[in-house]
Amino acid sequence: MGSSVRQARLQDAADIFELVNSLSGDGTLLRRQYAEICENIRDFHVAHSEGGIFLGCGALHLYGPHLAEVRSIVMKPEAKGQGAGSAVMKALLDEAEVHGVQTVCLFTRIPDFFFRYGFRTTMDRTALPDKIYKDCQKCPRLHACDEVAMLRGPVPRVAVLGPAKIKQPELVPLQIAFTGADH
Repeated sequence: MGSSVRQARLQDAADIFELVNSLSGDGTLLRRQYAEICENIRDFHVAHSEGGIFLGCGALHLYGPHLAEVRSIVMKPEAKGQGAGSAVMKALLDEAEVHGVQTVCLFTRIPDFFFRYGFRTTMDRTALPDKIYKDCQKCPRLHACDEVAMLRGPVPRVAVLGPAKIKQPELVPLQIAFTGADH
């Protein structure tokens, strides 16, 4: 059975919501509200069988040109081993490349899957302050995290989220050039 991957549409939100949250009870994935899925539907790619059956999804969350995060990548059990997860992963990495993102990160309990896509583990989670500030502070496993932080690309030296007074001497200020009178 073959599968295809495409950019998610709002009509996919219910399937994404159900699948992602089916794995949130045990902490495998962070619980997502339906409204959050709808607001971020453009981050998602979905895999479907040749017959149009929803197989799984994955999202690429953009923080800026310095960093994107692969998140909520999950396949239905019946889709495992059929290449749908690999196809979604490739689509997400292609999208990061189109946007010129220097580094892609993710947190996972199954790092072996991601090594084949050029990801490496990092022990220093503080190297990803954007991710930490966006999600980790809401996570029930904040102080007992068992996920592996992974990076593809250089360690970012820029952060755009979080308190302005984070002391991280190695971070450099983000330079944004605006054009036009509206900015």
